[in-house]
Amino acid sequence: MVLTLTYQADTPIPVEIDGLTPRVVKGRSLARIERIEIFHGNQRLPLGELFNVAGNASDGRIDFHGDLSGVHGIGSRMAEGVIHVHGNAGRHVGSGMTGGLLRVDGNAGDWLGGEMRGGLIQVGGQAGHLVGAAYRGSRQGMTGGIILVHGDAGDEIGHTMRRGWIAIGGRSGDLAGFHMLAGSIFLFGKTGIRHGAGMRRGTIGLFAGGKPDLLPTFRHACRYRPIFLAIMFRHLDRHGFPFDEALLSAKYDLYHGDFLEQGRGEILARA
Repeated sequence: MVLTLTYQADTPIPVEIDGLTPRVVKGRSLARIERIEIFHGNQRLPLGELFNVAGNASDGRIDFHGDLSGVHGIGSRMAEGVIHVHGNAGRHVGSGMTGGLLRVDGNAGDWLGGEMRGGLIQVGGQAGHLVGAAYRGSRQGMTGGIILVHGDAGDEIGHTMRRGWIAIGGRSGDLAGFHMLAGSIFLFGKTGIRHGAGMRRGTIGLFAGGKPDLLPTFRHACRYRPIFLAIMFRHLDRHGFPFDEALLSAKYDLYHGDFLEQGRGEILARA
């Protein structure tokens, strides 16, 4: 039986559960799990005061139920196993994650997969700002893993990301790939402006069609049909991520930039 945590609090004060992962609870009795300390604002509380704990922690899986939009740090530093949120989640979902599968059926807040290093995050709804981004003052953001958001996302997707792959199925905001060091960002819906500002390497794919609103420090290189895109789209399909099949045969305009940072990055826009 899966370990099930049902959120039963009604409070406007943020709840932080950083580090509550399948590895931490594995092999513990329900009584010991209930005594794990979490934060309610600046107060330490046992998990059992805010969550109903049931099931079994032996199979490496945690299921969360209830509206957890005010619960932050779900799956933070997760290294293995499965976490499934049956609803909404707060900020910092999968922050510093190194492995495993983290699934959110509803929406997730800001900093989804912040400085993530491995594993897979799937969000069925929307995500906030700074998906896969570096925290302020850090030298690099996401360095591995995959983040798939089926709905919309906010600004600064992949801020200073070093490796990994982010795909956003809906609309996205401004400055995707800001100071990007490497990795891939695929944006399937309408986007904002100034994508790739300060990027050094990496790939940003803009698949909604139409001429992109790029900075003047990007230059058009050619129009072609990249073979690697078909491989990556098929990989998305295996993860159940929907996309327009016409993208497989479409041609793309390639832009190089940011030439303020030597111009080694690339933006692919559906022609």
